Amino acid sequence: MILGLPDWYAKQWELEESASNRINNSFELRNTGRTLRNETKIKTEWDTLLNSTRLDNRVKELSTWEEILAKLFKELSVEKKRLRDARAEAEKDLENIEHPLKVAAECISMRDCRRGSELTYDEPDTEVKKELTVIEAFKKNLTEKVQSAWEKLNRLEQIEFEVSLDLTDKSEAITIDKDNTNLNRNSATVSYKPNALRIPKEAKTYDTWLKHCRHIKLLAENELKDTHIFRDIMVAMQKRAKNDIEAQQDATDYALRKRIHQTQKSRNQMEWQKRKVEKEMESLIKEILRLEDALRDKVEIVKCAETRLENRTYRPGYELCRDEPEFGLKEQVLELRQTKEQLIEKINTLKATFNGLEQLLIKIDRNLDDKQHSLMTDIKCLDIRSSLKTGNRAPLINETDRNIALTNLDD
Repeated sequence: MILGLPDWYAKQWELEESASNRINNSFELRNTGRTLRNETKIKTEWDTLLNSTRLDNRVKELSTWEEILAKLFKELSVEKKRLRDARAEAEKDLENIEHPLKVAAECISMRDCRRGSELTYDEPDTEVKKELTVIEAFKKNLTEKVQSAWEKLNRLEQIEFEVSLDLTDKSEAITIDKDNTNLNRNSATVSYKPNALRIPKEAKTYDTWLKHCRHIKLLAENELKDTHIFRDIMVAMQKRAKNDIEAQQDATDYALRKRIHQTQKSRNQMEWQKRKVEKEMESLIKEILRLEDALRDKVEIVKCAETRLENRTYRPGYELCRDEPEFGLKEQVLELRQTKEQLIEKINTLKATFNGLEQLLIKIDRNLDDKQHSLMTDIKCLDIRSSLKTGNRAPLINETDRNIALTNLDD
């Protein structure tokens, strides 16, 4: 087909316009492609940098919390050791308190064996029973504290386990995020992952994570504070109770020494009274013997006077008269009989008095024996209680000097 010149120009123009349009479109596409390429490159680099920074900041945040929890974990371990040592010391005190408790009970039992009038509610009896009460109260409180310490230890171990578990999780998370921070496009481990945008079922929000961290921190700090206060209270209670027990033991020992002195003084007074009674009994015996001798002397004189009167009744006739000798003899006989009755009455009175003194002497001997038994009981109590004196409270004098001082042998 042969075209005319106008058609040829028309087709030429159409081709030129088509080429020009396509060149312009290609130019625009190249420019937009270059712009998109540059923009996406910059955005990708910035996003990678920002995410690397975010990962680095997250590692720092995790490391900060790890340091906090590691410090708390160390403090929990130290506090647990201190509490375990305090509990062991309390259990040791609980074992050691059995000896003072046994000594106090033995002293009460021994002093209950006193005899007669010496079995009294005296000051040592009150003090040793008060000592027993103080020791039993201390034992009860210490038992409760040991039980509470055991519960506190269990609580500390539980919180320590939770902190340790959280530390392990944070350490693993730090390792993962550090690896992610160091990961780049040239790393050998990078690859496409199926469903990389999925959210795990166990995933928590950042606020929940932060709340959990603060909760663990607050829980550990509060438990550390409570345990420290509890340990201080337990130690203070032990020291105060030990001081109270030692003070009460000193008061009991003083009361026993005071009672020993009183008993010794009373025994000495009673022994002096015994010597006086024995001396008076000797004097009574001598006087009774003298009165009996006087009574025997009067018997012969009475016989003589009555014989004289009897013989004079045989006078004959008017000679049998009531003369002066008769009156004198009869008066003498009456006086002798009255004297004899008086002597017999006096002898009986003296013998009754002697018997009364003899009964009194028996009572005095029994009382002296009771006092000696009470004295030895209290001294034995002090000897038993000497095992309670340890350390600076131990006596400095030897046993011989002590027994001399307690029994007043120097006097």
